[in-house]
Amino acid sequence: MNNAIHDEPLIQQTVENWAVRRRLILRALPAASLVAMAPATWGQAAYPNRALRVIVPQPAGGGFDFVARALAERLGRSLGQSIVVENKPGSGTLVGTDAAAKADPDGYTLLVGSVSNMALNMGLYDKPSYDSLRDFEAVGLAVSYGYTLMSRKDLPFNSLKDVVTYAKVNPGKLNYASAGNGSGQHVLAAALWHLAGVNLIHVPYRGAQAAYQDLLGARVDLFFDLSSTARVQVNAGTVKPLAVSSTERNPMHPDVPTILESGVAQLDLESWFGYFVPKKTPMDVQERLRIELAKVMAQADLQDTFRKAGGKPLALNPEQTRALVRRDVERWTKLVREIGIKAE
Repeated sequence: MNNAIHDEPLIQQTVENWAVRRRLILRALPAASLVAMAPATWGQAAYPNRALRVIVPQPAGGGFDFVARALAERLGRSLGQSIVVENKPGSGTLVGTDAAAKADPDGYTLLVGSVSNMALNMGLYDKPSYDSLRDFEAVGLAVSYGYTLMSRKDLPFNSLKDVVTYAKVNPGKLNYASAGNGSGQHVLAAALWHLAGVNLIHVPYRGAQAAYQDLLGARVDLFFDLSSTARVQVNAGTVKPLAVSSTERNPMHPDVPTILESGVAQLDLESWFGYFVPKKTPMDVQERLRIELAKVMAQADLQDTFRKAGGKPLALNPEQTRALVRRDVERWTKLVREIGIKAE
């Protein structure tokens, strides 16, 4: 009996210790479960936890900048973080695009990519500082713009076919303006004349505005420009529209045939714009960006904004996006090098 009395405190302490240990174990189980789940959920919850930036490789006010800001405002709301638009011009679109390629691949730096910096630059420079397909992954393409070929109002031709027919028997007699060596206007026109087998003289300007001044003043014969910009002069009747570069007729001037319809060359070009990230950006981050950007691009008010600016909203899945980017990079790199066009 005395032994039982002496052992009672020891038994009580053992019971209390076990109860404490049991509570600790039960408390630890949820924490252990969370730790086990961390790789799948914490990363998603943590991204993004600070502001993002979108690099625009051209000055404010142009097509790159317009698309960047239209998307950034809405995507920022969708992600719950602000998105800062950073204009980084230089060497055409080379400087800003190179900066994006060298940025940390953490999902916090995006790039506005277009045919210009993703495709044309690969052919315009002998050793570009980045490789579009190796260094970048497309998040999504939002909108595309075609080009319109215009002639001075008094040029005695009413179709692209008439221009080519005349140029074949009168090489070097016609000229065409561009916004500068290596610009989209230059590359598209040079490719057209190359494929049509005719020789026209290139007259480069520093920007589209100067080219328009001489086109309206009848000092140059022809000029390709984005259809969204060209429509002002087309609607005013100060120039003659001869063809559009898109695969289908442009709703802004539906009576103007495509280059393909003219039969002079198998050529089309639509300058698409969208968001890209460095290639090594984590796949879960890329997927989050794709999902949120797709929601943004499906918004009716954004599509109306693009249409009013002369664009064609795009609705492509990731596979279609990758295929389009690869096709244009490979096609235009080859064609630009074949023609021998170089950037300034």
